[in-house]
Amino acid sequence: MTLAGTIAKIETRTPAHRDRAIDGLRALALLAVPTGHWLLGGFTLDSGGALHNASPLSAFGGFAPVSWVLQMLGIFFLVGGYASVLSYRRRTSTTAAWLRQRVVRLGRPVLGVTAVWAALIPVLYALGVPATTLHTGSTLVIQPLWFVGVYTVVTALTPYCVRAAHTLGAWAAVPLLTTVAIVDFLRYGPYADTMPSWLSMVNILPGWLFAYQLGVSWGEGRIGRRGARVLLIGGTLLFAALLVVFHYPASMVGVPGEARTNSHPPSLLVLALAAAQSGAAILLRDRIGRLLKKPALWAPVVVINLSAMTILCWHQTAMLAAAVPGSLLGTATGLGTLPGLTATPDSLVWIAARLAWMPLFAVLLVLIGRYARRFDGPWASGTRTTKARRAAAGLLAAGFAVFALGLA
Repeated sequence: MTLAGTIAKIETRTPAHRDRAIDGLRALALLAVPTGHWLLGGFTLDSGGALHNASPLSAFGGFAPVSWVLQMLGIFFLVGGYASVLSYRRRTSTTAAWLRQRVVRLGRPVLGVTAVWAALIPVLYALGVPATTLHTGSTLVIQPLWFVGVYTVVTALTPYCVRAAHTLGAWAAVPLLTTVAIVDFLRYGPYADTMPSWLSMVNILPGWLFAYQLGVSWGEGRIGRRGARVLLIGGTLLFAALLVVFHYPASMVGVPGEARTNSHPPSLLVLALAAAQSGAAILLRDRIGRLLKKPALWAPVVVINLSAMTILCWHQTAMLAAAVPGSLLGTATGLGTLPGLTATPDSLVWIAARLAWMPLFAVLLVLIGRYARRFDGPWASGTRTTKARRAAAGLLAAGFAVFALGLA
């Protein structure tokens, strides 16, 4: 089928009631994940030919605003909350069954990628890939999967978010913002030295639930254009104040060697950005929806949304599929490091070269996705063989997690 035919087919199969703006926002947030990891993540190659994680932000702190644009998890949680409300309303079974269906749909791809990597590690090691490189790669693969776990927990809270939205409207998100602000004050304020190290972990749930709750309130019709303007202006002002007055780290992603990070767990700066992004998204919704009435623009949005879990789970593997062979080639041939791939990310040459590598990463992700998407759909059930395969996949995934987290 020709490209034009595919576009026409997608347009024909799109229901008239489909909210194209929500899908467009989700696709934008999805694409920001691999773009951010590929652009702001790099490697160094040691004398033994092993790869270590690095970031151009260590050398170019002035590039931190790029992370403000690419950190779009606030948008993802916003549209996730909005879509969950619609799905929750249309459920034809119990709430427990609805949650179980959504959790299983999120868990299958994660189980797939971790099981595959667990099987690959001994093979790659036997082929000469250094153990340090394998551990570096494993941490990169598991890094975006935390999002799936948090999103699963947040999704399970949907019924409570709906009740809060009915009662408080947009104000339902304020206690979450306040909780993160209090924790930040305790861990960064005058009493920081007396606070336990685990305190920051308290921010994980309210930090990511904040935008989701906004999405639920939006889906329930409790946030209009006036509320969106308050979110946009208030979030922007709070963001600026936290940077200028309270000296929060400018980068929205972790920078190797830095003592503080905004994203793991989320700081108040992340919520301020999410509020501003949410306000902008709500205000631009109608305009985005009209724009996506064009079949040529709508078709890629559909493809991206259908490949959501594949993109999240496998984009780091796509980058490693280029970097690991590159490191072996450089070591074996004496070429050393490859700019933009295995060279230290500390120069403008590296940035230009990385931009040139990114189309290859995208092609590798598409090729990997052709096979990896089978993990997204329902797995066969009912036979002893299938149950044994599931158990084996679970054991492999658990072993990979232990290895990636450095627990063994």
